[in-house]
Order: sequence, then structure tokens, then C-alpha cells
Amino acid sequence: MSVFAHVVEQGSITAAAEHLQLSKSVISQHLTGLEQALGIALLKRTTRRQTLTEAGKAFYHHCRELNRLADTAWQEAKSTRAEAQGIVRITAPDALMSSLIAPAIARTIRQHPLLNVELLSSDQPLAIVADDIDLAIRVGESGSSTLKQRRIGEFRDVLCAAADIIEQGVNENTLYIANIWQGSAIHHQFLHRQTDDKFEFSPSTLCKVDSFNTATTLIHEGAGIGLIPDFLLEQSRSSIREIFSDYQLPINPVYALHPYNNLLPLSVSVCLASIEQQLSSLLPVTISQ
Repeated sequence: MSVFAHVVEQGSITAAAEHLQLSKSVISQHLTGLEQALGIALLKRTTRRQTLTEAGKAFYHHCRELNRLADTAWQEAKSTRAEAQGIVRITAPDALMSSLIAPAIARTIRQHPLLNVELLSSDQPLAIVADDIDLAIRVGESGSSTLKQRRIGEFRDVLCAAADIIEQGVNENTLYIANIWQGSAIHHQFLHRQTDDKFEFSPSTLCKVDSFNTATTLIHEGAGIGLIPDFLLEQSRSSIREIFSDYQLPINPVYALHPYNNLLPLSVSVCLASIEQQLSSLLPVTISQ
């Protein structure tokens, strides 16, 4: 149907073949197959000219509209490569969303006003495909083989408490504020910052929350001890402190995951670039391609 409309508009099979960059035999096969499928003649052709039959005139009207719609769809799809636009759904843990992701996206939507960004903060990982997620920022590598993932940064958790809790003395019986994602048994292994000395710390867990922000508030209020990312601790030195300052916990790698193959949409690409820039400015980043 598309080829038929081009033959009519170009005036001949030869001109249509040149316009579509196809051979004349291929164009002829399309026309013959179309007429046979319809059971009617669409064109009256001689060696010098072609004219539409009455049935062909009505049929051409619809085929021309088909080409117009196809051209519009083509141009609109290509325009998304020139300007970041449309809906982008991004998910990240609470700890990263408010301090890293949101500021990065704030800059992005100022630079690209046609973007419609949806930020979903959750410490429970969302299903990227089922929840229609375009970009997920997660701590730790994903075991999924169907998603593209790339390491974009890293940070360390720091075991912290309010000053009065530390002054009273911290041990494994001190109330530990745990996030749901940490599981039922908490076990930390600390490594000395200067030597190879290690020690293990397995506190009792009587308080669990499903939000990092809730856990942080409880720690600030002196309810117990818990983990806070190193980049957030720098902002909270006045109210909470690191418990074992000579030791540190293992590195937490930060990954970006998305369901796209090699052609990452521009809208997602600009968001990811901005997030990486924000990570590099606040975290001790070691990027691994």
C-alpha cells in the first residue's frame, strides 16, 4: 500500500523505484501482489503513462494517508534523539534519593523542560519491567541477566549514634535500628583503617523500619545505633558521631540499571549523566565500565 501510493505520486514505477531506492522489479511485484490480493485493478499502465482506475482513486486516498501517518511517526520518533522529552521513571533507595538523585534531577529538568520525571523512593527494590521503571539506582550488583547495569560510584556505611549513646558505651546489646533490607540477623565486619586488624559486631535487633529516613531520625533522637552513609554523616556531625572511628565497613558499590539495550533513550541518558555527576561530586567514586 505504501509502495502503491509512491508509484502514484512519482508518476511511474521507474521514478518510484529511484525514490524508494528499490529495483523496478520489486516495485512491480508489490503492485501485482496488491492487485491480486484485492482482486481489482488499481492502475491502467501503458509504456508511456499510467492512470488510476476508479477503484484505485479511492484506494490511493487511504494509502496516501497511511504514508502521511508513517512519516509523522518517523519524524516524531527521531525528534526524541534531538531533545530529551517524555516520561522517565527513576527509582532509588531513600538514602540516595533525597541527597543525590533528587538534586541531580532538579538540574536536569531545568535544562530539559520537556522532561516529565517521576522519582520513586523505596528501600524495597521495584520490579523494573513490571513497574515500568526506566532507570534504577541500586546499592550492590544485580543478579539479573536481562537488565543492563553499570557501576557508577561507591560509598561506605558508617555505624553511628547520638553523642550521649556513645558516652554511655556501645556494645552488641545496644539497641540497633535496622532497615528491613538488612534481614533478621545483623552482622558487621570492621577493618582497621591502617592495619589488617578486624573485628566482628553482631548487635541485637529489636527495632526495624522500612525507610532509611525513619532509621536516621531514630538514630538522631538517641533511640539506638545504626548505619548512615559516609556522605550523609558529613552533614550530620553536629548531632551524631561515628562509633568505631578507627575502623571502617566494606565499600558499597552503586549501580545504574535499565531495561534498554545499546540505544539508551536521550531522556534516560541525560538523567543518568546528571546522577553520575552528582555522585562524583559527593562520593569517592571509582567508576568501572
